Amino acid sequence: MKRLLLPTPFLLSVLLLLVGVVARARADDPPATTLPAGTPPAATAPSGEVTLPAGAASQVVGLFMQSCVRFALDPAGVRGWALHAGLKLLPPEGQQAFLYGLPGQVFDASTKDGKLVMISENSGACSTMAESASGAAVVKVLEQVMQLAHIDLTMTHEDDDKVEKALHHREYTAASNGRQWEMLVSTVKGTAPGEVMLTTSP
Repeated sequence: MKRLLLPTPFLLSVLLLLVGVVARARADDPPATTLPAGTPPAATAPSGEVTLPAGAASQVVGLFMQSCVRFALDPAGVRGWALHAGLKLLPPEGQQAFLYGLPGQVFDASTKDGKLVMISENSGACSTMAESASGAAVVKVLEQVMQLAHIDLTMTHEDDDKVEKALHHREYTAASNGRQWEMLVSTVKGTAPGEVMLTTSP
């Protein structure tokens, strides 16, 4: 299960989201940095909130946790959440640019704070993408948040992409509350920010 990151620039952008924060459609809303208690279930610290540092890594991980992880392997659930949160569907030509001909839906919205997109495939796979984030920071934040959410996470494989040499892939298995799914984290190698894709799949 290797999916390549898409070339920049993105066709459209997505709302800035953090873990447990409901998406807002207004571009002038300030970025939120805390997770209200109870959303998603079990993803809270003893104090009742998880505070994440502001930044691109937290944005893409937050969107991933609130959508693809919270509704892992549940396309109807993640799409219902996206519409309720105010995310907008890309036009058909934009969706196909992300789906590569596979059936599914792609959501976007715009703010001045960053560019993200969420891809929900009919097969149950779900991805979030950031136009520019530090790969090392994304992995660190993701692993910390998964631990706080009491989700078992085990890295099973790690290598560079065979075609896109600048990309590095980390494969994981994740499990929580009797559910199990696969995860793929694809980032640009090195310390410079670049595109990031986080994926859950059956």
